[in-house]
Amino acid sequence: MNIKLTIEYDGTNYHGWQIQPNGPTVQEILEQALGKFLGIKVRVNGSGRTDAGVHALGQVANFIAPEPVDLRRLNKGLNALTPHDIMVRQVESVPDSFDARRDAKSRLYRYRIWNHPVPSAFHQRFSWHVHDRLDLASMQEAIRFLEGEHDFGSFQAAGCDALHPVRRIYFNSLDLEGDFLVYTVEATAFLRHMVRNIVGTLVEVGKGERSAVDFAGLLEAKDRTQAGPTAPAHGLFLVEVKY
Repeated sequence: MNIKLTIEYDGTNYHGWQIQPNGPTVQEILEQALGKFLGIKVRVNGSGRTDAGVHALGQVANFIAPEPVDLRRLNKGLNALTPHDIMVRQVESVPDSFDARRDAKSRLYRYRIWNHPVPSAFHQRFSWHVHDRLDLASMQEAIRFLEGEHDFGSFQAAGCDALHPVRRIYFNSLDLEGDFLVYTVEATAFLRHMVRNIVGTLVEVGKGERSAVDFAGLLEAKDRTQAGPTAPAHGLFLVEVKY
């Protein structure tokens, strides 16, 4: 039985999605919970990695259960066995051929900037505090250059294991929501730290440290050293994986 999970998590206390030796990960916690519930060791296949500190509203994973499972009972059981900062939103039976990573058509991310002179006691875990007032219009002008298929080498982190830096961005937007600037982007897939590097560079545009035209030139430069800093992980959310 091939089972699809849609998972929500606060990434603050985790070293990302994928199992690794240097700290707890979401995949590890989920596999431990499944092991307790099913009584066997299970390997979960995620739609993609999220870095340490990054959150998810709609991470997707699948696993093979050796025999039929009551899906409603499984959903309740997993949420009882996982910490409060990891929740399974939905459990579904899917065709045997479904693969959460391989079959994904696009991924939607959102980054939240708290643009206010004073930090927020409530939002600091889930947004990047930038106290300088940012020029929204300049930032919106800059992001229009990102849509389409490009070499995003200037926004690719060192150590990225992607075969090539070419990705297609279907759309991206930057909206003012109260004191938040919210950057939303959907693409086929993303390079390591790609969204965070874009946001870090956009903040430089918003501060007037580089122009929208300079920002556009980074696509031609294909040089990470010419782009801005990497925005903090805690402002980033994996919102949805589309199939």
